[in-house]
Amino acid sequence: MQGGFIAFLGTKDLDATHEFYSSVLGLDLVVDQNACRIYKVPGGGFIGFCEHLEVCRAGRAPILTFVTEEVDEVYEKFMQSGVKVTSEPKSNEKYGIYHFFAQDPQGYTVEIQYFEKAEDAQHFKR
Repeated sequence: MQGGFIAFLGTKDLDATHEFYSSVLGLDLVVDQNACRIYKVPGGGFIGFCEHLEVCRAGRAPILTFVTEEVDEVYEKFMQSGVKVTSEPKSNEKYGIYHFFAQDPQGYTVEIQYFEKAEDAQHFKR
């Protein structure tokens, strides 16, 4: 199959969502359809937010995980930007990752993580 991948989620506040994903997280807005906005995710794929979709509320799911070697830098940027951070960066031996969790303006769980094992990390490098 040729093409790409977009995961769409609901939002009640497209402007606040845009501020978080574009200005704070640094994702590039690639398509603005007025009621939906689509952002390019580094490493491949896209994430979109639409006002006509409901905001998911199923415990901690979904978790939007962004993989980067700059976990500590993103943590500091989130803290300076007033993002609701729900854990500090730490190693998780069970999964072999270094990560932390935060919440976006809609309450979605956002995880920023780095794979500590080189054989796992290689899949996310270009």
